[in-house]
Amino acid sequence: RVGVLSDTHNRLRPRVLELLAGCDRLLHAGDVGEPEILEKLRRIAPLEAVRGNWDTGPLAVLPETLLGSIGEIGGRGGLPFGMVHRREDVPPDWPKRLRLIVCGHSHRPELSWRGDCLLLNPGFGVALLRSRPFRPYTALRLDGACGRGSLGHLPPESAAGTRDDPA
Repeated sequence: RVGVLSDTHNRLRPRVLELLAGCDRLLHAGDVGEPEILEKLRRIAPLEAVRGNWDTGPLAVLPETLLGSIGEIGGRGGLPFGMVHRREDVPPDWPKRLRLIVCGHSHRPELSWRGDCLLLNPGFGVALLRSRPFRPYTALRLDGACGRGSLGHLPPESAAGTRDDPA
């Protein structure tokens, strides 16, 4: 199980941390906020992150891009993936040679195909920005080599506090 986040902007809802519990690996697609966010996530599972446009100071050491693989597929290694903060910065050869691309920045969840490559943007990791509610958690389940996925979200936070999903 892999948890994917982006654009936390120095905030993690307790419910998100609960939902990430049990993950074998976490991916953060940038705009972390502060190093403490990464520390909290590392307590849950091994974490890989890329630098977003908000990530300065101690977070400026995060890489701009990351390549890796997820899990074993039929004993042939893992699902090759790449991660970058802005979709516009995806190298042109990635959709041809990878099966999954993770990005953030737009604050809009997206799950779409580019040929045989699945593009995932988990959406915005902060509950309120510019007085608009956002859903900060996205779950992706990869089914074998086909990489089928689905998105699911927490309810938005209200001005008075947080609301958790009924599940």
